[in-house]
Amino acid sequence: MSEFNYKAKTRAGKDVSGVMVANTKKDVLDRLAAQKLFPISVEDAHKNDVDVGKWFQSKPPISAVSAFLTQLAELLENGVPTLTAFQALGKQTPNPALREIVADIGDQVADGQSVDAAFAAHDKVFDDLTLSVIKAGSEGAFLESALKRTAKFLEDQAELRSKITSAMIYPTVLCVVGVLVVSVLLIAFVPKFEPMFESLVASGKDLPICTVWLLAFRSFCGKYGLYALGVIVALFVWARIQTHTKSGRRFLDKWKLKAPVLGPVAQASCVSKLCRVLGTLLQNGVPILRALEISSRSTGNALLQDAVENAVDAVSAGEPLSRPLMESKLIPPNAMTMISIAEESNTLEKVLINLADSLERQLAKKVDLMTRLLEPMMLLLLAGAVFYIIIALLLPVFMMTQAA
Repeated sequence: MSEFNYKAKTRAGKDVSGVMVANTKKDVLDRLAAQKLFPISVEDAHKNDVDVGKWFQSKPPISAVSAFLTQLAELLENGVPTLTAFQALGKQTPNPALREIVADIGDQVADGQSVDAAFAAHDKVFDDLTLSVIKAGSEGAFLESALKRTAKFLEDQAELRSKITSAMIYPTVLCVVGVLVVSVLLIAFVPKFEPMFESLVASGKDLPICTVWLLAFRSFCGKYGLYALGVIVALFVWARIQTHTKSGRRFLDKWKLKAPVLGPVAQASCVSKLCRVLGTLLQNGVPILRALEISSRSTGNALLQDAVENAVDAVSAGEPLSRPLMESKLIPPNAMTMISIAEESNTLEKVLINLADSLERQLAKKVDLMTRLLEPMMLLLLAGAVFYIIIALLLPVFMMTQAA
């Protein structure tokens, strides 16, 4: 039960206002009509209350959103009324943030709002693809299948992101361990040898060049380390700011595509996203121009986004989709051939989904290969840095032993 503030008029034209306790706004409107009152406005009494907990509430994870869409589709397929399905899921959804959203969608549907409009009110949780598919499913009377396909898409994206993240954990750990080991050696061990090095220099001996470089590096870190760290942080912040500008994003995305090891991985990732999103939208009855507009924003690459936006203009002018995509030279030739043939045979959505599956398998292999190359490289760098420090410290000791 919730409290609602209402304003209404009597048949005589007198203004009436008050507070009514009810489940939904529709119940309030029905009660006012039964009292022969004409409602002017009905608002939630606690709508403007500030909930401090919401400021610290995180966005629902993709896995939770996917599970909710799947459960909603199953309930609707089994004949459960839409309002009852939302009420049930609003109580059973484990994620607190998503539970509130589901309950709010149910309230909006109870107030007579359409399902797609109720979902669209939470566009920060549900992306453009999900909202467009739900709208097409509501209008085309295939909401259940549209929800299932969207949930499957979200699951695939979450699984792919999880694979890439897990594959990069070990190289990241190696990098952090390497930095810590070298820092400990420079801070704790090198100073203990410095008095011996000074006595060796005072006796007229020259230190090995590797020792001189090590001491110079440590001296630089001691004097200018904080300044260097500040410069690095400033460069990082500047780079992050540049990525939010069109020119900065294009430069970074162009560099990523041309990078020796990262380039093929970045290309496979953005092309697979384009194929997956575009194929899913077309499969769910979204018009091609709207589908291209949404998929252009989900590629994750500014250059490919420009190519898809050019394709929107070309398709609206009656030209084939494959021409502007082929001119961009960002999509692999074999994939471009499949898209061109599928467009002619009117099987574009099916081919795009199959192509996305193939590209994602290739992406997983490329990420695995990249991590296999990174791991020995990180180990070699770590071992090389430690070996260099040990040699630079021990060579003067050997010199003093030989002199003695």
